[in-house]
Amino acid sequence: MTGTGRTGTGMTSGVRLYWLPLGAGGHSVRWNGRIFEALVARHEHRTRCDLYHSALEVTLDDEVVVIEMAPVWSGDTDDHAGVVVGPVGARLLGRSALFRYEVRRWHGGTIPDADEAVESPVALPYDAARARLLLDLVPEVPALTWGRDELHLGEMWNSNSVVSWLLARTGHPVHELAPPAGGRAPGWHAGLALAALPDHP
Repeated sequence: MTGTGRTGTGMTSGVRLYWLPLGAGGHSVRWNGRIFEALVARHEHRTRCDLYHSALEVTLDDEVVVIEMAPVWSGDTDDHAGVVVGPVGARLLGRSALFRYEVRRWHGGTIPDADEAVESPVALPYDAARARLLLDLVPEVPALTWGRDELHLGEMWNSNSVVSWLLARTGHPVHELAPPAGGRAPGWHAGLALAALPDHP
């Protein structure tokens, strides 16, 4: 899927989706993810898949903006432009910064471990108005509990839910998108299901 425009400085404009292996850059999360997927695959009587989480990169008006969900304490700088904060695991745990995530709209930011992304970036059809709307919508991402299915959407809420919700709400071709072959993106369909509800953000 392609579709980009050129800015005045020659930078490529548009929205790009990155598929990052779960736990890229960190052994603990990666191994925990593999254990989780092994248990789920066994329960569902299917072959194990590689797990991915997603992030977005928007280039517009000669500026790069990164949109991602991450722990509030992660990263090398204190200013990641977090615009939404939510709890991890349980609402009560969210009282501690150790159990809070943030959704970032990071102007001039970078996607950590982008060099480990698979079959990425995926360039979405270029539409400047739609890209601008996506950026404006980030602060409205529902602050649901990470790792839970509070709204009974069929999957837990996580970074993939945030990305798919934003893309669906801004009219991007989400049903044409899928993780790399042999992979799975838990939470992706939760974002789509929430975006399709007429009485919810």
